[in-house]
Amino acid sequence: MNSFLAGLTDALFPPRCMACGAVLSEEKQSFCSDCFLEIKFIQSPLCPCCGQPFAEPGDKDHLCGDCLLSRSPFSAARALGRYEMALMDVIHKFKYGGKIASGVKLGKLMAEFSYGAFNIADYSLIMPVPLHARRLRERGFNQSMILAEEISRHFSINLDFLSLRRVVCTESQASLSKEMRERNIKGAFSVAHAEKINGEKIILVDDVYTTGSTVKECARILLKNKAAEVAVLTLARA
Repeated sequence: MNSFLAGLTDALFPPRCMACGAVLSEEKQSFCSDCFLEIKFIQSPLCPCCGQPFAEPGDKDHLCGDCLLSRSPFSAARALGRYEMALMDVIHKFKYGGKIASGVKLGKLMAEFSYGAFNIADYSLIMPVPLHARRLRERGFNQSMILAEEISRHFSINLDFLSLRRVVCTESQASLSKEMRERNIKGAFSVAHAEKINGEKIILVDDVYTTGSTVKECARILLKNKAAEVAVLTLARA
């Protein structure tokens, strides 16, 4: 009976590509072959600090110019893929179209991807970048929280979505320059129950890394409140 119902469900609601909507041959797939080939997964060579990928495939990992000039407060940042084409399309549908089921699948992809020397299992706490209460009411969900939940579940690492709080409803970062983003986000976060992060090795989860202004500000406030280390994991890198 269970197999019959499963077959009926597949016939009525076949699995579809998260990006283009094409019918998939297997339920476990998330993208069709064409859309999957569009995703540029980020691997070495890259900056070991901020995760910026380099163009030349023969290069070794080395610090980028920005990290040579000014080291980030986080210990390392990594991303699944570049913020373009199929991956960008599905992130937009998830974030702005309310496709939460796609967010769950994207979180699983983040958890299952190999980031080289960066090992998620080495950390003790997973934290999503928080939304301000007003923005959360408008959107109805925190996209970073959905991604963080899947990573936490996959590695059986504790999830903390209450200690880090966004206390200022800032202007949208999308249209701002790097310098304006840094000024805009300054002082936007605070920590409640600092004892819960004392000595913890934290992975901060967000959807897209653009200039890094948001995650740097989060990392600064977490380290100020005695976190032992803060690393960053994002779905995509712009």
